[in-house]
Amino acid sequence: MAALTVTIDQGLKTTIESEHHTWHADELIENGGTGVAADPVEQLLGSVGSCMAITVQLYAQRKQWPLEGMEIQLNLERFKADQYPAYQGDAQFVTEIREHITLLGDQLTEEQRARLLEISTKCPVRRVLMNPTFFVASHGEPITGT
Repeated sequence: MAALTVTIDQGLKTTIESEHHTWHADELIENGGTGVAADPVEQLLGSVGSCMAITVQLYAQRKQWPLEGMEIQLNLERFKADQYPAYQGDAQFVTEIREHITLLGDQLTEEQRARLLEISTKCPVRRVLMNPTFFVASHGEPITGT
């Protein structure tokens, strides 16, 4: 299970601590931050892209396929739900993440490329975003593992 603690330092800069790592998030100066770290949305996209890349790399290694590297470009945009024709639900907003994946390796077959692109959709972070997720609030008492 993933667990971490976030504290706000000065202004809008936060410190994120997991069991073995510490990193920061911030907002751009024009948004009231200090601009010393990626903002939370950039970090979300970084998490998704990293997870996709790791998932594809591990799969290619297990299959001993000649994947030499990859580049994943992600862009996030939020729309009002009534302005997004593909959405029929009752949410106020729809978030669209556009992706472009470049697989490097001249020796990869078209079938291998197609399979690796399919595998990229199966990373755990992407699944969190694609499946129902619930926040359970616990105010006053620290969260303990289950």
